[in-house]
Amino acid sequence: MISSSSNPRIQSAQRVRDGRDDGFIFVEGERLVEELAASELGVQLVFHGGSPTPRTAALVSLFETLGVECQPCAEAALKALSATVQPQGIVAIAHRPQPLPLDHFLSFENPLILVLDAVQDPGNVGTMLRTAEAAGVTGVIALRGTAYPFSPKVLRSAMGSAFRLPVVAGITEEHMLNWAKATGIRLIAAAADAAAPYSHEVWHDPCALIMGNEATGVATALLKAATQRVFIPMHSPVESLNVAAATAVLLFEAARQRRVG
Repeated sequence: MISSSSNPRIQSAQRVRDGRDDGFIFVEGERLVEELAASELGVQLVFHGGSPTPRTAALVSLFETLGVECQPCAEAALKALSATVQPQGIVAIAHRPQPLPLDHFLSFENPLILVLDAVQDPGNVGTMLRTAEAAGVTGVIALRGTAYPFSPKVLRSAMGSAFRLPVVAGITEEHMLNWAKATGIRLIAAAADAAAPYSHEVWHDPCALIMGNEATGVATALLKAATQRVFIPMHSPVESLNVAAATAVLLFEAARQRRVG
């Protein structure tokens, strides 16, 4: 059993937790580790408390069956490792997802894509991933400057959606724009000063919704490249919504239109 927070394995896992190891991701909590176990990501190591709950014990048993090393930890060591105020009882270190090419989205019929342009708050990014999956989005493009979709805080907010939804992360806006132009993916940007309300937009064809930074909105180059800009009508004096809430409004309108044809 690991008893000290200075144990080399704990320190190595802390580097993963803090985003200082590009090869792995840090997954904490029973539900998220269950989602991880159901994914295709390779798990390298599992840490767990010395008196695991039945749910954690079942996960440990599963990983041991798969040949994954499972390391029991004393409470102090697990607390030092945890990314939350209260340790969640189990932490898994897994290999980072392999980068997906943008053309992956072309394997889907009539893709609907969510593009995150420098959305910096991890809670917003995670909520947007979860909303995207719920709305039937094909996948998500997280442009450079967006919080990493597989960081601990994003994973907690996404509630497993990050493991199930195709995500392309870290590409430049230029790369995305060139790809959209070459493939005919129509770009729709959310903008407070747009002329058309979102409900007037037709969302039936292959398209990508661009949602921008919490403070500055969608970048100028992306706004200029967009085929259409849309806004959400609101009662005064409210002028804007949280970016995750706005994303839900727009994506579920797209989903509604696609359902009714």
